[in-house]
Amino acid sequence: MDPNMKQLQETLVDIETDAEQVLLARHQLVENDKIRNGNREALTALRKQARTTKTSVPSPFEVIMKDMEGSSGKQLIKEICPTCGDHDPKEHTWLMFPGSDIFARVPFHVAHTVLEKDQERLDFDTKKLQSFVKEKSLVIAEKGALAGRFGADTVKSLVSLTDTPKSTREGEFVKGPEVKYQLG
Repeated sequence: MDPNMKQLQETLVDIETDAEQVLLARHQLVENDKIRNGNREALTALRKQARTTKTSVPSPFEVIMKDMEGSSGKQLIKEICPTCGDHDPKEHTWLMFPGSDIFARVPFHVAHTVLEKDQERLDFDTKKLQSFVKEKSLVIAEKGALAGRFGADTVKSLVSLTDTPKSTREGEFVKGPEVKYQLG
């Protein structure tokens, strides 16, 4: 076999392998998003059951001040879970463990803690997969596989893009709509 043809064949195999890895990572991103959405829905349902929101649970300082007003024999510091609030953390609820078809009756506090930890893990995995897809896309572009569609510099600039909120951009201020009031 001609050495040039063999080199071309090896290059194509490398590009195909990298493209396959990108497609698998994108598929995994979609699966992670489905699980994250399910976890978010479950956490919202638990918060509704406990009748709390992320901001409705009083701060530990508010609890200390409230407890100090009434009695002097109680404990001064009471730890309050932001999800449970005043809800009984020992009340049992049903939880299906991720990756299985097993339902278990666990305490309320354990259920939302498991879901929150799983959500954090999925967020980390998603960020890792997104950076992997960016890196592999850049590698594929540098090999010239996207030469007919995009230049390597264009792909490199797209891969290195980062989001910045409008309020942190230099010299720009976010203004809401101007509202005028008229007195009767």
